Amino acid sequence: MTVAGDNGAPVPGVDARHAREGLSTAEVRERTAAGRINSVPTATSRTVGEIVQANVFTLFNGVVGGCFILLLVLGQWRDALFGLSAISNSLIGIIQEYRAKRLLDQLAILHAARSTVVRNGARETISSEELVPDELVVLNAGDQVTADLVLLDGNPLEVDESLLTGESEPVPKQGGAVLLSGSLILAGSGRATVLRVGPDTFAYGLAAEARRFSLVTSEIRRGLEKVFAVITWLLLPTALLLTNAQMQEQGGWAGAMASGRWVPAAVGSVAGIMAMIPLGLLLMTSVAFAVGGLRLARQKVLIQELAAVEVLARVDVLCLDKTGTLSSGSIVFDAVHDAGTVPVPGWRQALEWFGSNADASSTAAAIGKAFPVQVPAQEQDLVPFSSARKWSSVTFAAGSAAAGTWILGAPDAVLHAPGCATAHGKAAALAATGLRTLALVYLPAPLPPDAAGAGLPPDLVPVLLLAFRESIRQDAASTLDYFRRQGVTVKIISGDDPRTVGALARGVGFGTGVACDARRLPQDPVELEETVEAHSLFGSVTPSQKRDLIQALRRRGHTVAMTGDGVNDVLALKEADLGIAMDSASPATKAVARLVLLDGRFERLPAVVDEGRRAISNIERVSLVFLSKTVYATIISVVSGILLLAFPFLPRQLSALDGLTIGLPAFFLALQPGGQRYAPGFLRRSLAFAVPAGICTGLCVLAVSGYAQTWGGYSEESAQSAATMTLGLVAAWILVVASRPLHPTKVLILAGMYSGLVLLFTVPVAQDFFRVDWPPPGLLILSTSVAAAGCVAIEVVGRFTRRPSIPGHQGGLGPLTLEAAAREREGGTAGRSDGPAST
Repeated sequence: MTVAGDNGAPVPGVDARHAREGLSTAEVRERTAAGRINSVPTATSRTVGEIVQANVFTLFNGVVGGCFILLLVLGQWRDALFGLSAISNSLIGIIQEYRAKRLLDQLAILHAARSTVVRNGARETISSEELVPDELVVLNAGDQVTADLVLLDGNPLEVDESLLTGESEPVPKQGGAVLLSGSLILAGSGRATVLRVGPDTFAYGLAAEARRFSLVTSEIRRGLEKVFAVITWLLLPTALLLTNAQMQEQGGWAGAMASGRWVPAAVGSVAGIMAMIPLGLLLMTSVAFAVGGLRLARQKVLIQELAAVEVLARVDVLCLDKTGTLSSGSIVFDAVHDAGTVPVPGWRQALEWFGSNADASSTAAAIGKAFPVQVPAQEQDLVPFSSARKWSSVTFAAGSAAAGTWILGAPDAVLHAPGCATAHGKAAALAATGLRTLALVYLPAPLPPDAAGAGLPPDLVPVLLLAFRESIRQDAASTLDYFRRQGVTVKIISGDDPRTVGALARGVGFGTGVACDARRLPQDPVELEETVEAHSLFGSVTPSQKRDLIQALRRRGHTVAMTGDGVNDVLALKEADLGIAMDSASPATKAVARLVLLDGRFERLPAVVDEGRRAISNIERVSLVFLSKTVYATIISVVSGILLLAFPFLPRQLSALDGLTIGLPAFFLALQPGGQRYAPGFLRRSLAFAVPAGICTGLCVLAVSGYAQTWGGYSEESAQSAATMTLGLVAAWILVVASRPLHPTKVLILAGMYSGLVLLFTVPVAQDFFRVDWPPPGLLILSTSVAAAGCVAIEVVGRFTRRPSIPGHQGGLGPLTLEAAAREREGGTAGRSDGPAST
């Protein structure tokens, strides 16, 4: 016989011998030798070597590494402490990307499965990877389809294709139908021949684009890249200018080289160059994200990429797949409805019998929960359910409470008799609301022997209509309400029938419950953008349309998050700014998603928002300090180079100040709780404070250092100590301004910073190691006076550039629990206001 696929394309002929005996050993070996097996390549776009190269061999690492090696060669290891920060940054980047690579390499649409095949006339079980084209596969209920198959003539099957299409309704398949890889056999048994294997399968086609490596879109990452790009352009000319100044300070190029004084000149140049690079900012950003990941891990939320912690905090559109996200994917009994006739006694016993076999289908299980029974009535005859007939029946013997024949099936299949018009109309009205509807009809006598093939008799009596709905997650309504109150637009994008989508949306209090039919979506990109902006519910959406809708939203300037659990969601999850997978998701979906809700609790998302706000708030606060340092270091380096002044610091002195006024305090600030609702413009807000603050700091240091070097006649050590003290006091006040509003923990951090500055100039070991001492009295008074003036100037800058806190503004859910969300909805949660500056 010859089999044709669903699309009408020719399928390899299947003769009677092959349908009975399958392939021979020689035929299997021939196909295997040709590489025609059901395995797929797993390599991603970057190898381990490429990952290491990308994270190690960068311009900044080249500069840092060169300076680090130079100081070690010169024996100035005490001034080379900055190398540890560069090494940490590279390691974090390598580990993060390698982890993502492993997840993508393990991307698999199908669970590890085995298949029953017929070879040489005998059945055997093999790994799904060993399947070859034309293989004869035996299918039974519960089996997963592991390659694209063509069903042979025989009993029809009920197939679940929800992972591929998003449609939760079982799909009937007759002989000649194509079964797609990733489908699940719900009912029936039969044989099929393998049509496509490996990379040619439908499931692999969906996964191919998802396997492409990409980083999550992070505004913080983009902002830092812009800062580093500017520094890159400034680095070389500033380095040349500063090096020339240091050599001139040591008696000119020739004199310095001849006398060996070029060594301190080189050390001064390295100090200026390294001060310009905000190495610690990268490290603190990674620390803040990592801590967020650990906190969410305790809440059963897996972070697959650190920067994903940030993204949901700035999402303004959240797209939800219906099945597995808002609903559990299972159906529950809704209600019994009058069929327009007088109920026939015994209907309850009939429903108890239909529900007693919960393994038959999800519908039977739902009936069984609604009409439980310990021992069902004994049947005299029965006709099992068939997707071709769309009904099943049971006959009870005369004398029983439910004597006669009871038929349960689709309204279109069992309500076709003239006396069923009223019941059919009621069933259609229920279906229009999105409810799944079945009809129970009655026949006083047994069914005719040919009823299963020839059809039901015309004298059936409608008894009841049964309505079913999808099981809605208990946390769905409250979580959607949270996002609406936070100004996040929620859209439901599902492969289910629009009526079903609308019914579920009404069940969670979502709008009018009228869904847009994706089969009528416009093809023009601009019209599609307008449509997706105007509607919030979409049904009958294909996997490629989900991706197109996400792209349209992003073209409109939205930051989009997408949740899903099926393979049909993979393309959309990959395209979204942030993909979120549920615990029930396929392996492919989990591998592509940036966040995975390990316990499937939709209510976890507000906790992720809160953690993202905390991370952004703390990173922005830390960035104020680091970027201020970059600004004042650049100014000091450039002015010193132009005026031919010695650079005011040794690298080790800057390392000490960085640790006391930036590094250690920033580390603890990056762990602080809370944060306001995020507003775009992270880099603009940071620079609005950092640039004037950095200019003030740089001018203070240059004033003290210039006086000490040029007019005061002080020694090099005294000038460096005075400059170190001035910078320490002013940089400390930058941290004070950036830390506001203050609370006891922050006050403790700041107190520790000032104590460290005192110890730096007091403890002999620290004085000797960092080459600092208390400046002479006159220079000490000048240093503290200039520093005080600088602190006043920075205070003024902070008043004009830092956003005041918003009283009562909700900065997240606080404790990551649903109870906290409930309190917040009731207005009992006080808003926190220690977030970053924003407009």
